[in-house]
Amino acid sequence: MPTALDTSALRASGLVVRRGDRTVLDGFDATFPAGVVTALTGPNGSGKSTLLDALAGVVTVHGGVVTGLPAGGVAYVTQAVPPTALPLTVRSTVAMGRWRGRPWWRPLGRTDRAVVDEQLARMRIAELADRPLDQLSGGQRQRTFVALGLAQQAPVLLVDEPTAGVDAASAALVTTALADEAAAGVVVVHAAHDPLAITAADRVVALG
Repeated sequence: MPTALDTSALRASGLVVRRGDRTVLDGFDATFPAGVVTALTGPNGSGKSTLLDALAGVVTVHGGVVTGLPAGGVAYVTQAVPPTALPLTVRSTVAMGRWRGRPWWRPLGRTDRAVVDEQLARMRIAELADRPLDQLSGGQRQRTFVALGLAQQAPVLLVDEPTAGVDAASAALVTTALADEAAAGVVVVHAAHDPLAITAADRVVALG
């Protein structure tokens, strides 16, 4: 987990985001404080994933601004990638979280490997470390991608539908991990339809 954070809140001010001819976010304002889990709720198409994209800086913002972005960057766990799209093992997938800002030719060090091992154990997938993604269940795959996000140890953690389509045990593991990150001072924001994930959040921001 991050040891020193350089942000106390992430703020969206007057955000406007369009997808094609459709305006998905129109003057959206919200503050996402560190130390709490914020759940984004709303019907399909209300802009939850688009808002996460905007906070992560991976979509064009047509108006407004996101402030409070930390120097340590943002960890963004999108909805689970189909297993055939990434012919990787569980360990190599989680290890991707340690590659940001690292030259391609520099191997992971002892500290990086320890972080990967820690997150594998935390998400209870250590025994699956050498298994290809396409041999995982939905819950195992989702825990792998959450572990990838956690391995980045970023001061902001964004997760799109962290408990969608997973079993109750996996959902509990994920929501506990998000709560632990928030308790360590991380800005945690996730989009959710799952009542468990919404109830487990400290605050809710409704869209749509």
